[in-house]
Amino acid sequence: MSKTPSPRGKSLSHSTQVMINQKLWSKILFGMIAGVAIGLIISPEGMGLWEKDWAYAAGEWLALPGVIFLGLTQMVIIPLIVCSIILGIAESGDLDFLKKLGLRIIPYFIITTAVSVTIGLAIVGVVKPGLLIDQTVAQSAIESGAAAGRIPDQTFEDLTIPQRISNIIPTNPAKAQLERNMLQIVIASILVGIALITIPATTGKPFKELCIAGQVLSMRIISWAMAIAPIAVFGLISNITIRLGLDALLSVGAYGTCVLGGLACMLIVYMLIITLFTRTSPLAFLKNIREVQLLAFSTSSSAVTMPFSIQASEEKLKIRPEISRFIIPLGATVNMDGTALYQAIAAVFLCQVFGIDLTFNETLMLIVTTVIASIGTPATPGVGLVVLATILTGLGVPPEGLALVIGIDRLLDMCRTTVNVTGDLTAAKVMDKWVKT
Repeated sequence: MSKTPSPRGKSLSHSTQVMINQKLWSKILFGMIAGVAIGLIISPEGMGLWEKDWAYAAGEWLALPGVIFLGLTQMVIIPLIVCSIILGIAESGDLDFLKKLGLRIIPYFIITTAVSVTIGLAIVGVVKPGLLIDQTVAQSAIESGAAAGRIPDQTFEDLTIPQRISNIIPTNPAKAQLERNMLQIVIASILVGIALITIPATTGKPFKELCIAGQVLSMRIISWAMAIAPIAVFGLISNITIRLGLDALLSVGAYGTCVLGGLACMLIVYMLIITLFTRTSPLAFLKNIREVQLLAFSTSSSAVTMPFSIQASEEKLKIRPEISRFIIPLGATVNMDGTALYQAIAAVFLCQVFGIDLTFNETLMLIVTTVIASIGTPATPGVGLVVLATILTGLGVPPEGLALVIGIDRLLDMCRTTVNVTGDLTAAKVMDKWVKT
């Protein structure tokens, strides 16, 4: 494969270098800390310097740059993912190599997701944070959440297994994009990428160049969004803290601790995988991806972070481009270990709050459902709650119960996205060692 940088590669290099040169990661970190401090000062449940209406209005204005930032990034997520997967496959140019890679990466993703769900269930089963919640606080949160209309509806249809399998075929790609059905979008992108390999290069060249243009344009818009990232993070964190206050955070502290503990355990699993299967120092691995992790933490989107993940994998982790450009875009949409772990803990936590005892079969079904639901979850902030609403319905938990976890969901979303991105880079490193050309 040619080592000449492609337009995509040059764009990635420029965007990442700007982020490093401007020390964007340190500005984002400062924005997070300042956001918590300002939020606690303004919050009616904090220092109480402002009345509730004034404090909430101030929070909305502070969050405005964050809303713009998320809007810019979400606008280009689908074209970025589609173009990245198509180019990742087309640039490999070898169907046998793709077959070997696919036969290894799919089981790997399923196994790591199952491990993460199991870790989550073990922690929440031992700690039992749902039993520590005051029922008065729980009822108050549920009523306020329902009144504010913040409870997401169930989005998955009640389909049989054969219907679900047939439903992954994107019969209407336009509808899949409109509904952000990421699994269908990924399948369509993979099929187009494979088709590009099988047709004459001259025939596929215009479409390939169109994908390169789409990817470069998407990354340029993301680079514009990155310019306001520190202000955006400051505003979003301030708004969250203003609305929550310290008491609300502490009331679900045990639940949040379980999620954070589970995510930390999953990071340890990744480091063990890196050590055992790639013979790489885990500390060196973490050092090479720290900017990507912080970016994932601040944006809560593995798709937005994807270009920087590819750049870090190729330049710092020395992963072959034919591996990174396929694994990372694919992982950004189907490899959601952190999200799966969070959903498992949240589901059991709410079952404990509502006094629902899960049988062994129900627990096993929860594992399977969570693994399946996490695959193809849109790599955008807050989508995990919508998927969780679907899982809860199957367990008999009223959707209004989500009001208990909505409060700190944004903070946990940032943490689980960091784990998702770390999992993608770990997978790419393992496949680089495991799959030979």
